Amino acid sequence: MYELINRIVRLLKKVVPEPVVGFFRRPYHAALALLMAASYGFPARRLTVIGITGTKGKSTVAEMLFSILRAAGRKTALLSTIRFAIEDESEPNRYKMTLQGRGFAQAFAKKALDAGCTHLVIELTSESVLQYRHWFLSLDGLVVTNIQKEHLERHGGFADYVAAKQKIVEALARSSKRWRILVANADVPETKSFLEAHVSEAIGFSAHELGALASDDRSTSFDYAGTRFSLPLPGAFNAMNALAAVKMAEAIGIPPTTAATALAKLPPVRGRVERIEAGQDFIVVVDYAHTPDSLRALYGAFPNQRRICVLGNTGGGRDVWKRPEMGRIADEACETVILTNEDPYDEDPHTIVAAMAKSMARTPEIIMDRREAIRAALRAARPGDAVLISGKGTDPYIMEAHGKRTPWSDAAVAHEELERLQARN
Repeated sequence: MYELINRIVRLLKKVVPEPVVGFFRRPYHAALALLMAASYGFPARRLTVIGITGTKGKSTVAEMLFSILRAAGRKTALLSTIRFAIEDESEPNRYKMTLQGRGFAQAFAKKALDAGCTHLVIELTSESVLQYRHWFLSLDGLVVTNIQKEHLERHGGFADYVAAKQKIVEALARSSKRWRILVANADVPETKSFLEAHVSEAIGFSAHELGALASDDRSTSFDYAGTRFSLPLPGAFNAMNALAAVKMAEAIGIPPTTAATALAKLPPVRGRVERIEAGQDFIVVVDYAHTPDSLRALYGAFPNQRRICVLGNTGGGRDVWKRPEMGRIADEACETVILTNEDPYDEDPHTIVAAMAKSMARTPEIIMDRREAIRAALRAARPGDAVLISGKGTDPYIMEAHGKRTPWSDAAVAHEELERLQARN
């Protein structure tokens, strides 16, 4: 059904004028959400569905919760920005969007159900709300990681962006499930207010609950509920991600000790503080950081290293406000800053980079070819340095003018260039 609808929609787009499409867009998406859920027999009603939303940390929390549920013996599926997984079977998400439309989530839920899964972890975004993709997911639980400024042009401002996230909380409150659990960041005003929703149980999580927090460039550890947690991920922000996952797991009956065992063995989260190893004597990390707060958190995870930073500004034509801010953060935190191309879409990429450079006290190095930029950063690294490549994460394409998609992988390119560098030495 999903593929059939895709073919029909592609055909209609070719023959129906855009003004007509625009007029019917909202009722079309609403009707399609109902049709697709019904066509698959409302599969989410027969699964325990836990949504993950927030500006940052969604994919990491989803991976953590997926691992915890599996460690507790729950047969689990995962639909995220990074990948689609049903137990051990996994494929990368190459759609360059977290949650596909036209019934993709319903089709995946049915596939998970047919495979014998009892639980589904699914990322939900503000973008998906605009097309009613969060409808008919029959949520049992929802984690709200945080709220930061993002997608402001798309939503019409920060208040509307927050309102879109609120609609996901409301979807939990309206769910037909008997027990509806909300876990939200109590340190952020916007997410803290979500805890007033009419759900079965609303649980806040806060940085002050992280006892004996410690972190280095490879790991993070903390105490919670009489249990010591050790994560193979750096950064205090990952301790907060873990706390969110642990609290949701605890609310559905999984003890912290089980969660701690699962998180200690957490597989690398691709594109999220992902270390690239090729025998070099310095750190190389690929990360999705593409907001000021996430960029600041990434740099803060490597306080004892000389930082060489490669970044652009994701999303031509959108979130223009953050360009000078991200340039300033990189200028203050990094020994060397290399600005480069990153998803310009139909905007001139040089204009994007110039807006970033304008706020920098030092003149950055500008290398528009992203591979060349990564190569230059690796060649400049000395033993013990940290080369931090941000903005793309696992994004499979560089999005360029006129709909052009250039296949891309920051991790693969970094690894290739490291091997070439090692061969020269």
